[in-house]
Amino acid sequence: MNLPNKLTLIRIVSIPFIIVFSIYDFFPFDDGYADWLSRAIAAFLFIAASVTDFLDGHIARKHNLITDFGKFMDPLADKFLVLGAMFAMCISSFVFEYNDLFVYDFCVSTETLRHLFFWSAAIVLFRELAVTSMRLVVAKSGIVVAANMLGKIKTNTQIVCISVLLLEPVVLPFCRGWLSLVSIIVMSVFTLWSGLNYILSYWKYLDTEK
Repeated sequence: MNLPNKLTLIRIVSIPFIIVFSIYDFFPFDDGYADWLSRAIAAFLFIAASVTDFLDGHIARKHNLITDFGKFMDPLADKFLVLGAMFAMCISSFVFEYNDLFVYDFCVSTETLRHLFFWSAAIVLFRELAVTSMRLVVAKSGIVVAANMLGKIKTNTQIVCISVLLLEPVVLPFCRGWLSLVSIIVMSVFTLWSGLNYILSYWKYLDTEK
């Protein structure tokens, strides 16, 4: 159990806490700060967990600490982190409800953001299922589907999108939802693009005759 694997486990352990603070309000005050605390804690945990994703891979490669456990759990932890956060935000009672303490004259309606985020989360889910299934099938032919730059950009846009949705009403209320809207669109585009790129690149290894 080396340091990179410990960081991966920390990321996995943090996921339930991110989900809980994204869904439930543990600070039921009437002064408008309850949502701020819940958002801040969920965002802090999510960003910290995302940083461990970079650190564990960097440390493992630099110090030659790559293990089979890390190869298996690291990408799995990434998917659980992103999908868990998205699932929690979709059913949260306050993530898409902006308090007047933070946002005035909201230009992009919260209902619009809620629906767009739901469909973008569905795109992320189906993309991951499709690419993972393709990896398993192609692996039978002895071909390893390696991560590429588009996949890394896709992951970064997902992390940025989730962080922006949680923090924009508090940190950048003057954006009035535009930053959240742009981040959702960018994430959806790169998620679709990277998924199609993987499938088209390795389609030739799928034996359609069997």
